[in-house]
Order: sequence, then C-alpha cells, then structure tokens
Amino acid sequence: MRFLVYDRLLGFGDDYWIEDDRGNKVFLVDGKALRLRDTWELKDAQGRVLIDIHQKMLALRDTMVIHRGEEPLATIRRKRLSLLRNHYLVSLADGTELDVSGKVLDREFAVEYDGELLAVISRRWLTLRDTYGIDVVRDDADAALLVAVAVCVIHLAEKDREED
Repeated sequence: MRFLVYDRLLGFGDDYWIEDDRGNKVFLVDGKALRLRDTWELKDAQGRVLIDIHQKMLALRDTMVIHRGEEPLATIRRKRLSLLRNHYLVSLADGTELDVSGKVLDREFAVEYDGELLAVISRRWLTLRDTYGIDVVRDDADAALLVAVAVCVIHLAEKDREED
C-alpha cells in the first residue's frame, strides 16, 4: 500500500487528504486550529474519526500521542540524537515498540518492528517536492496507525529541523 502525504498537512486548522497511489482519497488529516497543542484527527474517506493525534503538553522531549477512540494507542518521542539521523521510539499501548529512524537530509524514515520493515516514509522516490510517500510493506499492517505515525514523525522531524 502506498500513500501520498502532502507536506502542507503540517499546518494547523486546515484539512488535507492522504491519497493512495491511484489518486483515491483514503485518509483526511483534520488539523485543529486554536488549540494550545498541535492536534489532528485522522478520518476515513467517509469522515469517521479513526485516530486522534496530539502533542503531549508536559514532556521533557517533544512527544506525540495517538488515540483510537478513548483508548491510548501509541506514544512517539525522539529516541536519541545524532547529527545525520533522527531516531524515534513508538511505544504502543500493548507494550510493543516500533523503531523509526531516518536520514535528516534525505527526509527518509524506516518504521521497523523487531528488525522487520513495516513501512518507509520518503521523499526520495517522489517527483513532487512537497510530498512524502508512505509505503506500507506488510499487507496485514494497521495502515491508519502507520499513517498516523508518519504524520507524527514528519511533524517532529520538521520541528527539529527548524530548531537547528
């Protein structure tokens, strides 16, 4: 499964579609304006809220939290700092951890579970400058969760890049 995420989704208060590789609208990222923290809802094509994403307010490091309904689903935070790579840890509610690492300059990230590749977030293989691609490798993966992780990682990486 391949999805296209437009870089401008990192703005707040606007809605942005995430399309599949055939141009079909699959997910709507609904940015919530006038909030104290960065907040989005990930909706399906029919407008049903699948996932809530928000920035954790009181955290030592930038942290994003993902909920499905009222249940916490995942927490994403920077794992370690290095000059050429970004590393993020995705802690799922069931205790599972995903590792997301990427090249800062290339803006390319790999999402792995226990060394197995689940998805690639990349600008590398796209011709549109302001677009990320999310290539979900496993058919049985939770696509909505991986898209939400991608939204968080892109947001955190861009925030880190602005601070540097």
